[in-house]
Amino acid sequence: MPLKSTYTSPAKAKLDGNVERDFLPRDDGSSDAWAEFTKVFRAAGHPLPARWAELFGPLRSGAADGLTVIGQIGQSLDGRIATASGHSRYINGPAGITHLHRLRSLVDAVIIGVGTALADDPQLTVRRVAGPHPARIVLDPSGRLPARARVFSADGVRRLLVTTDGIRCAPPSGVEVLALPPTDGQIAPPVILAALAERGFRRILVEGGAHTLSHFLAAGCLDRLHVTVAPIIFGSGQPGFILPAVERADQALRAPMRVYQLDDEVLFDCDLSGQRVPVGRAKTST
Repeated sequence: MPLKSTYTSPAKAKLDGNVERDFLPRDDGSSDAWAEFTKVFRAAGHPLPARWAELFGPLRSGAADGLTVIGQIGQSLDGRIATASGHSRYINGPAGITHLHRLRSLVDAVIIGVGTALADDPQLTVRRVAGPHPARIVLDPSGRLPARARVFSADGVRRLLVTTDGIRCAPPSGVEVLALPPTDGQIAPPVILAALAERGFRRILVEGGAHTLSHFLAAGCLDRLHVTVAPIIFGSGQPGFILPAVERADQALRAPMRVYQLDDEVLFDCDLSGQRVPVGRAKTST
């Protein structure tokens, strides 16, 4: 399994006698280069620049139904996304955060759960790299998110509130409300993705939090999972994944993956396309 480095020579070296390390060139810092990449990425039939093709090429189109759903999480070495008190800023360093913003710039929409929206009040915009802002989608089955939340900011980007049938919501003007049928108090990820596909979203980033990401993972609704691990150990705190228990180690999910180095952090790019559940094709791409 090759380990990718963003800062070493482009030569290849042997590790442990049988594993090759492929080195990526350091980012030259040019915002124009990434902005051009985002345009080529969206242009069907155009080959991607070699420096980004392996990592971001699989995000262009999903094999199951044309949708591409990417999960993203940043965590500590011991699998925590926050301390026991809930503090989480910032687990990842500049390279890990930049990678997240690159993902945002390549997708049509970003999804977060209401818990993350309430705890962090994120902007979900692209700021560390050049590129378009994605639509912002909040999963709020009970209608808890206040209208002042920053994800609802009127900045020309589509904003959607996904809630359950019969819930009264009062988001700001211009926010689209999707009322979907619940199952055991939650909205099933395939139902969410099908509704978003109907509205033209083709590339979707599930950014958090742990409950939302785990819900999509357990439902077989992720094509790709990017896990950025920071070199810190909390010892206790909130876990990055909350999944049904398995009895034996051989029952654990084992996905094909590649590993990249982002300065002092490690990015695991997990291919989950083999377990992806088809949900329906997008009418058009936003």
